[in-house]
Amino acid sequence: MTSEEKFKKVISHAKEYGFIFPSSEIYDGLSAVYDYGQNGASFKNNIKDYWLKAMVQLNDNIVNIDSAILMHPKIWKASGHVDAFNDPLIDNKDSKKRYRADVLIEDHISKIEKKIDKEVTKAEKRFGENFDKEEFISTNPRVLQYFDKIKSIHNDFSRALEEDDLVSLKKLIEDLEIVCPVSGSKNWTEIKQFNLMFGTKLGASSENAMDLYLRPETAQGIFVNFLNVQKTSRLKIPFGIAQIGKAFRNEIVARQFIFRMREFEQMEMQFFIKPGTQIEWYSKWKETRLKWHLSLGIKAENYRFHDHEKLAHYADAACDIEFKFPFGFKELEGIHSRTDFDLTNHEKFSSKKIKYFDNLTNERYTPYVLETSIGLDRMFLAVFSNSLEEEVLPDGSVRTVLKLPSILAPIKIAILPLIKKDGLPELSKKIFEKLKWDYEVIYDEKDAVGRRYRRQDALGTPFCVTVDHQSIEDGTVTIRDRDSMNQERLTIEEVVFKIKTALNIKSWLKA
Repeated sequence: MTSEEKFKKVISHAKEYGFIFPSSEIYDGLSAVYDYGQNGASFKNNIKDYWLKAMVQLNDNIVNIDSAILMHPKIWKASGHVDAFNDPLIDNKDSKKRYRADVLIEDHISKIEKKIDKEVTKAEKRFGENFDKEEFISTNPRVLQYFDKIKSIHNDFSRALEEDDLVSLKKLIEDLEIVCPVSGSKNWTEIKQFNLMFGTKLGASSENAMDLYLRPETAQGIFVNFLNVQKTSRLKIPFGIAQIGKAFRNEIVARQFIFRMREFEQMEMQFFIKPGTQIEWYSKWKETRLKWHLSLGIKAENYRFHDHEKLAHYADAACDIEFKFPFGFKELEGIHSRTDFDLTNHEKFSSKKIKYFDNLTNERYTPYVLETSIGLDRMFLAVFSNSLEEEVLPDGSVRTVLKLPSILAPIKIAILPLIKKDGLPELSKKIFEKLKWDYEVIYDEKDAVGRRYRRQDALGTPFCVTVDHQSIEDGTVTIRDRDSMNQERLTIEEVVFKIKTALNIKSWLKA
């Protein structure tokens, strides 16, 4: 199955099983906007909870806030968004489609990386157990040629972005012979910068209304509340402020489902530190955040660090944790050393002193900031796409199973009476009532039990509890594991203990 075919299955599965719906679908939808269905909303909330517990509950120096979406327009002037929050856009004259110039080049690089992967796969088949991947990559002439090409493109690409040289950026697209994905032509317009802010109005009448923006990021809500949090929490540096919230960007989107949306959610933490310690904290948070991702049981080979070649004007270090989506490695989480840019600028534009007094050193200074920011929707897609599998069973049948980390699954347990009579539904509902206080539980009595197993597999439910006639006799039930399909005969108390152990967040976050 090709990557494109797999991605189409991911999209289809997400809709079919109530995870994600196109927004305003009965009106033909809205570009790059999606609704989360009943199972998607639960899955999304579980991701939030898992992040918050790791970030806030397990750290005594990190707190959580929820700032407003509508903020004073001066905030976005201070942050630089009004003047410099732009994307380089290019139009294809034949298809009339608009693209981000940087994304076109990044996609071209991804195609070269796929060629490297293909060479590695071929070599693995050829040499079998004796294959040394590292040696092959470092010595194979064709692979080295591909790496040199990527490096050359990166150098030209980074220089053009750094110098805001749109002419060189277009020349690079032409030299690489990049074509429009729709028309297949190379008939490009000049590149122009396009501001991504969504504007709105606040006021009783249009004449007296104030110009506002829907926030393009959540970070500024943290920065403008730095003094409030510090004074009310009495936290000492280093400390962090975490937030999960909506952001809005009027951007041209690649057709990649929920990977990039105009309305999206961010999970981010701003960590306030003493100037001069930023490199130490940058390394620490890189390690900490990757460990969080790996705690979910997803293979390490699906993640990689990508250092920024073009740093934002406020940063002195930055990298992305990239994930191997069905369409290639793309940014999942950003880690940035933001220096003191944000607090200094808000102090300037607000005319309010935003300093920290260190009692130990008896000095007053503007803290530096270390940021970790992850797109919640991207995290959803990363875990979802990685979990969807099709397994061929010994009898030749195919099982579609969504192997979500059980701690994140929207439904943890399905209660299934074997048949709809002989007191089995009544006993099943008693078990349902017992478990629902602690877990997301579903009761399912429609169709043959085998079909119900398959339905729960596709939904990502980690455990199915089947109640049969023996259950009435001795109080035991059959618990089935989604991933292994193994079945055990246990008492209800043993079932509760088994599930409690499997879903204990301590065992996940300590992994």
